[in-house]
Amino acid sequence: MPGRLGGTGCAAVLPVRTDRLVLRPPTPEDVADVVALAGDWAVARHTGDIPHPLTDAPIRAWIGTTRQTHADGTGVSVLITEAETGAIAGAVTIAWHRHWPEAELGYWVGRPFWGRGYATEAVRAITDLGFATFDLAGVFSSTRGDNTASQRVLDKVGLRPDGGVLEVPAPARGDTWMQARRALTRDDWVRLRAARARMVLVVAAALVDPDGRVLLAQRPEGKTMAGLWEFPGGKVATGETPEAALIRELREELGVDARAACLAPLTFASHAYADFHLLMPLYILRNWAGTPTAREGQALAWVRPARLRDYPMPAADRPLIPVLQDLLGG
Repeated sequence: MPGRLGGTGCAAVLPVRTDRLVLRPPTPEDVADVVALAGDWAVARHTGDIPHPLTDAPIRAWIGTTRQTHADGTGVSVLITEAETGAIAGAVTIAWHRHWPEAELGYWVGRPFWGRGYATEAVRAITDLGFATFDLAGVFSSTRGDNTASQRVLDKVGLRPDGGVLEVPAPARGDTWMQARRALTRDDWVRLRAARARMVLVVAAALVDPDGRVLLAQRPEGKTMAGLWEFPGGKVATGETPEAALIRELREELGVDARAACLAPLTFASHAYADFHLLMPLYILRNWAGTPTAREGQALAWVRPARLRDYPMPAADRPLIPVLQDLLGG
């Protein structure tokens, strides 16, 4: 039987924080923002229980229901909010009956926040919470056949079609939908979590010019996380030291020569991605030979420390910014 949220205490598990998000209980002050996002037909049409047009009353009722669910220990319903801005981006729910071995998962994300990976990040976090905290035997969900975006999210988190078909009530649509069931068992979750713990060692450098600017490189099209800006560097090969790997990567990526004596270790990033754990030492480099040139199709930018946050970065790189700003000013 799943563990009881009420027994654990809501404050003990909520809010849930991820790299970019905070998953927190809704409050009456959130009603207007939730209505604006969930009331969009592009969002509501894929759900069976969000009325359209949407008014305040159903959202106020939903908030009351979430409080009761938390108190009863039969599920968790939270808003998806941005960690940096506090903006509401959507909602995610995981719920079970006291005697169910599995929990049902559901979520929605507002249209202004599509394409940012928030759904995957939030669904993975709530799924981890369910298995790790409430001793669930499994998690299941279902989607309409035309909702391919939601199917991709569930695939990324590990929920796969299991051959089942669910008859899903859709009271807001006045209908009943037949939807393919997707599920994730505890054993599969443990296996996936172990795969995410696989360690990958990457090394990076903050090249600093005489004006105190830092060099960023933009990942080119065709690579994972294309378009994001990062500190130059790359993977440490078997048998390499971090310094040797960084010297090699800087030569290959930028055409510059650096000496190990000029590499000053500053800090490191430790970040869990979906299928591996990244450990990334960051070095400061102020002296090198040659002019940094994009040799792998990447764009380059010399950036003032105060403006580093203006450049979208991978989740592992962002925590390095305050350390650099403390060192360089700004």
